[in-house]
Amino acid sequence: MEQKRKFIGIDTSCYTSSAACVCVNGIVSDKRQLLPVGSGERGLRQSDAVFLHTRNLQTIVPELLSSVDPAEIAAVGVSVCPSGRDGSYMPVFLVGKLVASSVAAALRCPVYGFTHQQGHIRAALFGNEDLIGKEFFAFHLSGGTSDLIRVDGELNIERIGGSTDINAGQLVDRLGVKLGLGFPAGKAMEELASKADGRGVMLPSSVKGLDFSFSGAETKAAKAIVGGADPAKTAYSVYDLVARTLAKTMINAMNGAERPDGGDFLLAGGVASSALLRSMLRERMKGSGARLRFAEPALSSDNAVGAALLAMDAFNNQNPNED
Repeated sequence: MEQKRKFIGIDTSCYTSSAACVCVNGIVSDKRQLLPVGSGERGLRQSDAVFLHTRNLQTIVPELLSSVDPAEIAAVGVSVCPSGRDGSYMPVFLVGKLVASSVAAALRCPVYGFTHQQGHIRAALFGNEDLIGKEFFAFHLSGGTSDLIRVDGELNIERIGGSTDINAGQLVDRLGVKLGLGFPAGKAMEELASKADGRGVMLPSSVKGLDFSFSGAETKAAKAIVGGADPAKTAYSVYDLVARTLAKTMINAMNGAERPDGGDFLLAGGVASSALLRSMLRERMKGSGARLRFAEPALSSDNAVGAALLAMDAFNNQNPNED
């Protein structure tokens, strides 16, 4: 009976509408629809994103449910806010919350609310399940967040550091748009960087303890672009900067935690899906004692799989003996 139980997840982030279904054996279905951003634009107004999510979920949720026996759905999970910080709120998550509540009511099953950040970490643990039950560090790197967090054995999240100004995803997107790339610029920026034969302008890495800053580097890179710097080398320099910044922060985290054997670092979020960044980090952290873990590339970007997995965890914890 347990293997027949399925769990639905819904997530409505700033740029992706998603719905997913999981079971104890893995991912059953994963539906996503990106929110369109106009050429030259660097984002969406929340009101526009709310409309687009509403339109998208009218398509992807019925598609998801059409492939699943309703009798097998045990619970629904949904992202209800960006993170666990006080006052964390975005209107876009109200769309997912409303749809999830309606689906759960129709199916007469429980609905569980989680933060978008919790969903990212749980999705990143897919394939890294040996970390569940342990304490580890994690980076959530996206356009809206660049947090260093500590995760305990119960998957409770505590932010212990991160960006004090713009986020890693904002850095990539803003400079990508200045280079003439579309928004979001991550994939195109990485492809451009892969054509470079080395670093261009040296961008300053500002790290103080567990906090870091990208705004100074953005200003210098923007000036270099205006001055005619090589686009590919400039793109490469951006990833080099992010890698150097994260590496310094990891070393500080391990030293501060007094863990001479190093520590596990799980990297999640859209920026962390970059193969180039992963390669740079692995090279920089050789011999440090840090054990780098990455989400599956498809589960690094915004997705509802994490919310579905969290719903499965919550349901099973509340119903441990149910067959």
